Amino acid sequence: MRKITAIEAQKKAPNRVNVYLDGEFAFGLSRVVAAWLRVGQQLEEEKIERLQAEDACERALQQAMLFLSYRPRSESEIRQNLRKHEIAESVIEQTIERLRQSGLANDDQFARAWVENRNTFRPRSRRMMAMELHQKGLEDEAVSSAIENVDDEALAYEAARKRAGRLNALEWSEFRRKLSEFLARRGFSYSVIAPIVTRVWNEAHTEEQHYEEEDLT
Repeated sequence: MRKITAIEAQKKAPNRVNVYLDGEFAFGLSRVVAAWLRVGQQLEEEKIERLQAEDACERALQQAMLFLSYRPRSESEIRQNLRKHEIAESVIEQTIERLRQSGLANDDQFARAWVENRNTFRPRSRRMMAMELHQKGLEDEAVSSAIENVDDEALAYEAARKRAGRLNALEWSEFRRKLSEFLARRGFSYSVIAPIVTRVWNEAHTEEQHYEEEDLT
């Protein structure tokens, strides 16, 4: 048995405390894990080990929550982040399971949200989105489900229409080259790009002609 002789807040980590046993520093704990400890309390070695194991899980969970606070993450991204903080594999798996149970780790939801975000703000091809999701560690099934209803032609048109505003002053050949290169960087195939570029050019210049005719009337 060892006796708790002091419990002191850590200066650089207010949510953690230092625990002293028999007059010497023994280990640090999160305040959540140490909440029931009191000076003068006797601890068996088994209990000390359990406290440290609980603290490791709590630290991993808090790190995962911090990582998730910036944006949604895939399970693979969460694992990589926890490994970077030198958290044991067994603790990582416990943390992932806790996040799954609370709905904070769900690769199917993550994949759908990623595709929706891309479609809304930075349209790109099915192939490129699938590649991005695989790079984030998602399994084939989650990726296939997420991109199942993606329409490359609709996305290419949306991307081209947004980009064309910067290129409308160009001659046709330069317009075609620059817009085609832009769409290619977004992963669209030539068979999709060619008719979309022509369509966007025709729409833009039809509108210009319409405005010119209005000015003359």
